[in-house]
Amino acid sequence: MMSAKNLSKIYHRGSEEVRALDGVSFEARSGEMSAVIGPSGSGKTTLLNIMGCLDNPTAGSLHVGGEEIFGGKKELSEKQLTLIRRRIFGYIFQKFYLIPTLTVRENIMLPSTFYKSPAAGKSPEEVMKLLGIDKRAGHLPGELSGGEMQRVAIARALINSPKVILADEPTGSLDSRRTGEIKEILRALASQGMTVVMVTHNLELAKAADRVIELSDGKMV
Repeated sequence: MMSAKNLSKIYHRGSEEVRALDGVSFEARSGEMSAVIGPSGSGKTTLLNIMGCLDNPTAGSLHVGGEEIFGGKKELSEKQLTLIRRRIFGYIFQKFYLIPTLTVRENIMLPSTFYKSPAAGKSPEEVMKLLGIDKRAGHLPGELSGGEMQRVAIARALINSPKVILADEPTGSLDSRRTGEIKEILRALASQGMTVVMVTHNLELAKAADRVIELSDGKMV
């Protein structure tokens, strides 16, 4: 489970102070899918980045699976945060970020080259079969459809058996049919006991979530 209390993030642009997040508190439980919604500039991606230890909050606390990540007496080092990112999280991005010169299988394997999970991670064959892309293992990203590339990105996020999946607009560049397929995949991952949190502008996709976090001007609505 993931829980946050009074998360705030302040940026300074010259003399101007920008509050990207202002006192946000929430819970995201294992076995559930949560959706973060709100207009552009409301703080959604900032919140997701803090949840995934890609950014630090200005104030507030974050706990993941009982571990205190932010808000403790001792600030974690970048090395410690990197290990937490590799051990706990799987990240899914709207733009896929696949390496064009690597095959589907090689792209999926990338995270496991940087971190060997003490727990048994999934094999690339397992995740490719799970996501219906096993017949594309030797293909390059340029030979895939948008939906297939997103499945590869999801498979890459799963390769180290993460506890938490964080997805930033996972269907933003997909049509309605592919969006429905990705929705079912994310729901299935939650049903397997993972914590799934996604940022989305798609209200139909948000309706499939177990809980919804709505932001406006950095605050929860």
